[in-house]
Amino acid sequence: MYPGAPALADEEADADPIPGLVGFTAVLRNAGLPITTDRVAAFLSAVDELDVTSRMQTYWAGRLTLCSDPDDLPRYDMAFDAWFDPPRGGRTRIVDERPPPPPKLASLSTSQDPGTDEAGDDGPQIKAAASGTEVLRHRDLGDMTPAERQHLRSLLATLRPDPPTRSSRRLRPGRHGVPDPGRTLRAALRNHGELRELYLRSASKRPRKVVMLIDVSGSMEPYADSLLRFAHVVVRRSPGSVEAFTLGTRLTRVTRELRMRDPEHALHAAGKAIPDWSGGTRLGEVLRAFVDRWGQRGAARRAVVVVFSDGWERGDTALLAEQMQRLSRLAHKVVWVNPHAGKDGYAPVQGGIVAALPYLDELLAGHSLGTLERLLEVVKHA
Repeated sequence: MYPGAPALADEEADADPIPGLVGFTAVLRNAGLPITTDRVAAFLSAVDELDVTSRMQTYWAGRLTLCSDPDDLPRYDMAFDAWFDPPRGGRTRIVDERPPPPPKLASLSTSQDPGTDEAGDDGPQIKAAASGTEVLRHRDLGDMTPAERQHLRSLLATLRPDPPTRSSRRLRPGRHGVPDPGRTLRAALRNHGELRELYLRSASKRPRKVVMLIDVSGSMEPYADSLLRFAHVVVRRSPGSVEAFTLGTRLTRVTRELRMRDPEHALHAAGKAIPDWSGGTRLGEVLRAFVDRWGQRGAARRAVVVVFSDGWERGDTALLAEQMQRLSRLAHKVVWVNPHAGKDGYAPVQGGIVAALPYLDELLAGHSLGTLERLLEVVKHA
């Protein structure tokens, strides 16, 4: 029994609670929860195993079987209180008893004309925009509110980046390609020397290495956290073929930290490992350190290198141009992602961008989730 709730009267305890429970699921469906017949059946089965007169047990049975997303919980709690709220007499009723008008969903993306209020809209409204996710995909990462950033984190977790591939020197059996004499002769020996079929083999595919260089200087601070979370998703998807570094006044490898499963733990560990967060920018010197210590030793050879930076360079731009030229000779493809490139009126006039532009294969925007998804497509088909 729910603490503080007295037992039901005998006539109420004998009443069939099924219509009331099914009516509760209808209220949830009207409130916008994706209630299916399978979830209703699971809810009724769970209640059948518990004390149907217990408000607490009924609450958790419904929450665990009818809610599939954290965004469903506020609407579930509101509908549960409206349906199972005990009357003033102090007795809990879960029989077929109609609640107040269910909450009405209102769109956040469309503005309602003040003179078009409908009569009879007395019930509370739950603002739930069907297009809210689509709007968030095109919001600037640097202008998001804390609530939007929290939603963005959940959207980033749903990304499924496919790594680029390259042809391997190893050949494998296939329907197309060059003849495979070994398999063809062995099959002929099994057939007493009769050649019945010509077997073929083709080059196999291997994941192509991806290197992400993320600028964490002061000018990139509004975007650095979101970009590191994006890098965490990419690293976790292909931990054996993706490397991640941060750029500032020095080079820091954060691949090991971003391989952690939990994104919060990964970002916390990466933050502790980065000594120059929100500091200055010396892209030329840091890129030289990367090419000397990592790029020439194999990390950048035939790899897709993605540089996340706005191009502000405090050092010598001639050094940056020289290192970008070295990097372009090693890498299969060099992509520069500038958060400002997707904004109206942008022109590549920053010293770093001007120096690097001749050696880039792609210059992309990186100010929103939609542009990052576009980046994943470019990397996939590199």
